[in-house]
Amino acid sequence: MTAQPSLSRRAAAELVGTAGLLVVVIGSGLKAAELSRDTGVALIANSFASAIGLGLIITIFGPLSGAHLNPVVTLTSWWSRRTGGEGLGGREALVYTAAQSAGAIGGALVAEVMFGRTPGTFATQVRDGGHLLIGEVVATAGLVLLIQGLGRIGRSRLVPAAVAAYIAAAIWFTSSGSFANPAGTIGRSFSDSFTGIAPRSLPGFVGAQLIGGILGLALAALLYGTGRGTGARAGYRSRFGRSAKAAPVDGASPAKAAYETVG
Repeated sequence: MTAQPSLSRRAAAELVGTAGLLVVVIGSGLKAAELSRDTGVALIANSFASAIGLGLIITIFGPLSGAHLNPVVTLTSWWSRRTGGEGLGGREALVYTAAQSAGAIGGALVAEVMFGRTPGTFATQVRDGGHLLIGEVVATAGLVLLIQGLGRIGRSRLVPAAVAAYIAAAIWFTSSGSFANPAGTIGRSFSDSFTGIAPRSLPGFVGAQLIGGILGLALAALLYGTGRGTGARAGYRSRFGRSAKAAPVDGASPAKAAYETVG
């Protein structure tokens, strides 16, 4: 049984990974809008770059933290542990969620600075209406069902590519554009751009995402049943060849040994 990184290292991976995701999403949106006035062309470019970036970030940070990058994914992992499966404990879930939120805001600010914009300007694009909230419920439920389903059928190695492909598609087939991530949604409120969302729209979107997460868990239980080893974090751990129950370590040598199990 190979040791896993300490909670502080995993939290750092979640912070940096989520920041990187927001840089990709917002940065590609800014670049697309800069190069084309056609909204459809800009959305194609943004969804393509976001999907590729997300898949790469999951692949890179998965061996460290499971690459949740999303409080909904973290909460479903925590719930799986509470119901007899493998996943995060309560303290770990809180630390992950805080790291993801901080990373998302930091990533948004970095993207703004990178494109010569004033950081810290809130978005003005209001996204409200019941149809958009339904879109967020559908987008988030599908994401949770995908991750949970792949874990429960022993196909967790497909998670990076599958999640990236799903998000690329969901950006187009949902009315909301598939934010599907409370931390990412908060981060995008710090960018008054093509991909932004006004702060006044946050409560509705985040609430819809949490409802979607619950629905996704319920669908996964209905379709695949429940049992040990079914948590989102357990799925990622299986993907990267490490036990979710190993004792944390801080030393360089054990960490290096853990990374050598990848692949």
